[in-house]
Amino acid sequence: MKLSILDQSPISVGKTAHEAVQATLDLAEKADKWGYTRYWLAEHHSSDTLADASPEILLAAISARTDNIRIGSGGVMLSHYSALKVAEIFQMLEALAPGRVDMGLGRAPGSDQMASFALQSGPNSDPIEKYPQKVFDLMRYLSETFPSDHPFGKLRAMPAAPNWAAPWLLSSSMGSAGIAARLGLPLSFAHFIAQDNGPEYVKWYRDNFEPSEWFEKPRVNIGISAITAETTERAHDLGTCRHVMRLLRNKGQEMKGVASVEDIKAMDFNGSDLEFIEQQRAKSIEGDPDTVKRKIESLAEQYETDDVIVLTITHDYAERQRSYELLSQAFNLTGEGRVESAKTGS
Repeated sequence: MKLSILDQSPISVGKTAHEAVQATLDLAEKADKWGYTRYWLAEHHSSDTLADASPEILLAAISARTDNIRIGSGGVMLSHYSALKVAEIFQMLEALAPGRVDMGLGRAPGSDQMASFALQSGPNSDPIEKYPQKVFDLMRYLSETFPSDHPFGKLRAMPAAPNWAAPWLLSSSMGSAGIAARLGLPLSFAHFIAQDNGPEYVKWYRDNFEPSEWFEKPRVNIGISAITAETTERAHDLGTCRHVMRLLRNKGQEMKGVASVEDIKAMDFNGSDLEFIEQQRAKSIEGDPDTVKRKIESLAEQYETDDVIVLTITHDYAERQRSYELLSQAFNLTGEGRVESAKTGS
């Protein structure tokens, strides 16, 4: 099993964004030693709870603090940016960490509507319908395969490197799954966002995958929400931190940070609040290490993949670290299989 980490750089109540970023750097160093395969960073804008709006910058810092783990985005929101600029960003990351860079691409805004508007490059910004073309152009830049008579045929994404970042299209619906199948690119399915039809979407992607000049066969990983602790009760308490964060956000009462277990136990929740929390718990994997390991393996079997990326959010950064450490021990991670090539199609 390839086990990886998705980090949204959560800011805890009473902590600063600086401390959240430092916690990300510290966890990345530990994950490298614990044998995790990938360390991915998410992109979120205008949030008081999630610190990382520029994963490409934080990834550069992580590249200097790690030696073996693959680093990447989960993902960069390509809809906001030009294909050439993103290609150059990942060429630079490849120069900093040769052979271990992943390029997860998303078409969701990673923000509210106003932040999304502000991120656009002006009145000539591309509509979301242009996303598949931007993905295709990005791959052309990386592989230097624009036709010679194309207007961009003489452009190069710099710095030049012997390899380029391994691409993954992020998906929580049939939309991006269909784009990944049509363009012949790997798929990262966000099970922690959309569970109901996930295995069916992934099966459709595999069945309809069109081999490309970059990949001959479909590749799949899945993103899940999971947390473990020495006891099931403590794991449930810790998991509630993320569930309440989502509850308050949905109610327009988002706190400036992730609340602690103690603060949450002192909160008053009505019946619909408690129902929402339990619904979120059902979408996550929580428990002691053996239970969590068994449930992750079962979910991976449903998706027919051995590549799982785990999102864990707690108030206490040490307890988040401990959860990932316990997972690494439960799976007896060794870090084998961390070297991948973006050009083999394997």
